[in-house]
Amino acid sequence: MAGIKSLARDTAVYGLSSIVGRFLNWCLVPLYTITFSQAQYGVVTLVYSVVAVALLVLTYGMETGFFRFANHERWHDPMEVYSTVLISVAASGAVFIVGALAALGPVSAWLQCADHPSFAAMMIVCVALDAFLGLPFCYLRYRGRAVRFAMLRLVNIGVNIGLNLFFILLCPWLMRVAPATVDWFYDPGFGIGYIFLSNLVATLVNFVMMIPELRGFRWRFNGRLWREMLVYSAPLLVLGVAGIMNQTIDKILFPHLVADKADAMAQLGIYGANYKIAIVMVMFIQAFRFAYEPFIFARSKEQGEARTAAYSDAMKYFVLFALLIFLGVMFYLDILRYFISPRYFSGLKVVPVVMLAELCFGVFFNLSLWYKLTDRTMWGAWFSLLGLAVTVTLNVALVPRIGYMGCAYAALASYAVMMVASYIAGRRYYPISYPTGRILAYCAAAAVLYFLGVDCLAGVPQPVAGIVRAVLLIAYVGAIVRYEKIPLPGLRRR
Repeated sequence: MAGIKSLARDTAVYGLSSIVGRFLNWCLVPLYTITFSQAQYGVVTLVYSVVAVALLVLTYGMETGFFRFANHERWHDPMEVYSTVLISVAASGAVFIVGALAALGPVSAWLQCADHPSFAAMMIVCVALDAFLGLPFCYLRYRGRAVRFAMLRLVNIGVNIGLNLFFILLCPWLMRVAPATVDWFYDPGFGIGYIFLSNLVATLVNFVMMIPELRGFRWRFNGRLWREMLVYSAPLLVLGVAGIMNQTIDKILFPHLVADKADAMAQLGIYGANYKIAIVMVMFIQAFRFAYEPFIFARSKEQGEARTAAYSDAMKYFVLFALLIFLGVMFYLDILRYFISPRYFSGLKVVPVVMLAELCFGVFFNLSLWYKLTDRTMWGAWFSLLGLAVTVTLNVALVPRIGYMGCAYAALASYAVMMVASYIAGRRYYPISYPTGRILAYCAAAAVLYFLGVDCLAGVPQPVAGIVRAVLLIAYVGAIVRYEKIPLPGLRRR
């Protein structure tokens, strides 16, 4: 139980940067959807989908590799591990920047911003820097410096949001009332380019603030260690790329699959904006992941049932909180939908499907500990490739017929298949007694509450429906407290 308390505490601290930060970024969505056209927001969605894939490629599994080898009994100097991965990722990032900028024309055309190649250039530099900074952030997690981790993340997010507000709100207003103050640097035609510029400046600020984590040790490159890390991390690269492709390939393929090509980017913008509503689930999963990976490797040194019991409890409580988040969002979607412009409301039907897909992915991430701890990381690659195959197949089959709903159904099917496959294989190679029956019972209860709170209250006046839904959520939490035997004084302390 002590380990679970530590995991919960670290998840809460990391969540300060992840959940609060993403929520603040989420609050930019109404600004984007009101200011820019659906097609322009479609370009933003496409660019950041490609950036997510590029970021995984440029780290090539070295983040997890760092945790594994820094805790490895044969390597007693974690700073040597840290220095080796820093040099490796820095070198590959430099090569990426040179090569991508050399092909800037084709790259910008592929990203649907051929008229503004500077958009692509900024994100090329930004993604390479972000990949490099991922290692110092891993080092902070390894050292248990969650507060500094959260502070750096929040500064990055604060600068990014501040610049977005400056360029998108303040500068246009100044152009109207006092043009001489901004017309020497501000170009209204640059449009969504200011989103990318804000991101780049925020990353540069984070790089400067991260200098203390890049000093105080001897920079050295251990070739033998690096090769062993590559062998360990290569399957994780396939796993990571396939995993992120499961999240982004629908947005990358959508302009080429949708029947109405002229309206493709506008439809992608609608899908991308509504996908953001489901970000609450993504925020929780990311905060959990930041704390869970160091947790499982640290607990792997223990012996006996206490270790597997901690993994089992982590899975159970993850599902419980994820279901609570799902119900909360769906019960109050009539309010949350105003985080985007009414022009995008036609895509609200994707929200429950996407949230369930993300929940399945979170369970899959919990299950992934067995192949990471047994060094069978290739299994993770196979699971992700299986999911990617499902995603691509269903997107190709469904998008031409039902548009972006095909993307949502494909994501749900993909993560569900990955989750089930990992569970079956894990029972053979690293059996853990998960409380499967109890978890399924909670899922069934959540499904009943969803039916009562959404379907049965359709058409009921919002104030009345809101009160009834609040009672249903309280009943769900009360059932958890009772059946999990959580003492209320202890719950308040946690």
